[in-house]
Amino acid sequence: MPEGLIEASIDERGVARIAIDNERHLNCLNSATAEAFTNAVNGFSGQDDLRVVVVTGNGPKAFMGGADLRELAGLDVVSGRAFISRIHGMSMALRDCPVPVIARINGYCLGAGLEVAAACDMRIASDKAVLGMPEVKVGLPSVVEAALFPQLIGWGKAKLLCYTGKSIDAEEALSWGLVEKIVPVDELDDAVECWVGHILEGGPQAIRLQKELIREWEVMPVGDAIQAGIRSFARAMATEEPKRMIAKTLERLARRKG
Repeated sequence: MPEGLIEASIDERGVARIAIDNERHLNCLNSATAEAFTNAVNGFSGQDDLRVVVVTGNGPKAFMGGADLRELAGLDVVSGRAFISRIHGMSMALRDCPVPVIARINGYCLGAGLEVAAACDMRIASDKAVLGMPEVKVGLPSVVEAALFPQLIGWGKAKLLCYTGKSIDAEEALSWGLVEKIVPVDELDDAVECWVGHILEGGPQAIRLQKELIREWEVMPVGDAIQAGIRSFARAMATEEPKRMIAKTLERLARRKG
């Protein structure tokens, strides 16, 4: 695969892995990479056996180092709008993916890369990770999925990131709630696999319903969100999955008592 694109695979469990493959340039995002990434996510999303997606960057130095400055330097109004729309497309593909998406953050996670991470359902970082939004330092505002930051970390910290271009380390990102967990770099894959394993223990249909419901919760008033949950519960009960899994749980509990 040409430099600057992606690696994508799915295993027998239905766990997909998508990695930006541009290690030499800190996995920075250009138009071709953005389109390849979006196509890969959408392709996996259409598979009934998909259970989890893990997003990362190849190599130890970067998750995604942001937008490729070499391409940004040549953009005008029209091409700039097209470029940032492609970056937005990456994040929307992840948000619309019907199963949980885990960001495996293994180094620099900057600008567009942090926007992609914010679009994932969960974020786990190595203790060497560096996160930030440096766009203002090259004359640009932070846009598209940066709009998710206030919901993740509050308005004050979102403004601090976007106004100052300040980068923060993994410990600070954890304290802010920008990532859910940090681990030593050599434990990152095992920690991701632990999360994957827990998700795989859930009912496939239940997990998909939960992802759909959480997406609705993001934009609904509380009362409407509760009603959406009631509808989702009824949809689950219309399938065999709860009956089967509840029966297995009751059998296991009975064996323990015996």
